[in-house]
Amino acid sequence: MATKSLKAQKNKIALAQEQLKVLNSSPFSNGALPTFQQKLEEGSQFPLTLKKLDIFQVNIGYMCNQVCEHCHVDAGPDRKEIMTTETMQQCLDAIKISGASTVDITGGAPEMNPNFRWFIEEINKLGVEDIIVRSNLTIIVANKKYYDLPEFFKANNVHVISSLPCYTKENVDKQRGEGVFADSIKALKMLNEAGYGIEGTGLKLDLVYNPGGPSLPGSQEGLQADYKRELKELFGIEFNYLFTITNLPISRFLDFLIASERYEEYMEKLVTNFNPYAVDGVMCRETISVSWDGYIYDCDFNQMLALKVASKSNHIRNFSLAELAKRDIIISQHCYGCTAGAGSSCQGVTV
Repeated sequence: MATKSLKAQKNKIALAQEQLKVLNSSPFSNGALPTFQQKLEEGSQFPLTLKKLDIFQVNIGYMCNQVCEHCHVDAGPDRKEIMTTETMQQCLDAIKISGASTVDITGGAPEMNPNFRWFIEEINKLGVEDIIVRSNLTIIVANKKYYDLPEFFKANNVHVISSLPCYTKENVDKQRGEGVFADSIKALKMLNEAGYGIEGTGLKLDLVYNPGGPSLPGSQEGLQADYKRELKELFGIEFNYLFTITNLPISRFLDFLIASERYEEYMEKLVTNFNPYAVDGVMCRETISVSWDGYIYDCDFNQMLALKVASKSNHIRNFSLAELAKRDIIISQHCYGCTAGAGSSCQGVTV
């Protein structure tokens, strides 16, 4: 079993290396488009460095009950990478000394980690200001053992951020799988019943929008108004905010771009829409991302490309805020996705 797991991990690293080769090939290798570093240098914005560690993001496993076509984690039911309690404890020790105001728990479907609830409860004991769980919603109704998640979230004052790429069944099911929209609506109603997204409760429920294809998101403010109107009128559902996130050219979305022969077209769109004002707010300047096996990355996108932080403190067991603060952030062409248009981060637009 251990040999099989190691082989799978090596295959994933090889895949990440192949994706990096694509990102560094034409139209960047032939000079048709400037590399991201060149673009930053033009505006005297290179290198990127940490401003202040405010968000401690932890990916506790790539296992998921869904297989979404845009997923940058390449998550699914067949993924076996799961964070152990030993690594979770190392994360808790690091969170305690990091000074981060937010702990952002993600996956896969993080709820599928068998120690998920223990981890959330332990983070709560640390007095962290904001505990985020990034839920795909459908996990809440996938099995009766998850039905009480809304009440568990409420008891631990968890901030729920959930992906809902559209307010119509056709678009959601096309991107995320048959039946996902109906299950998402059921889960949202359960969260509302627990008080999430309802004014005055203090229980935060935010949604995330990703474009269905190789395009930039529309206005976050405009889309939020549309979502609030449609979900309220059609289903009686309420939520707090909508975040728009640009699809980055990695993992399944990069595979899609290559298969549809739209990679160069999409990269040109990202470069053309580069916004220097978005650079200041990119999430890697206030976030670190810890993978299921404890390695530290500048962001969860770099995690998927196996680009560990450029620091001696590259694993959670030897976490050092001083060392991480000295590092330069590792970049590649996929970073254009975070600086195009109004910018993009795990918390939505950056400008």
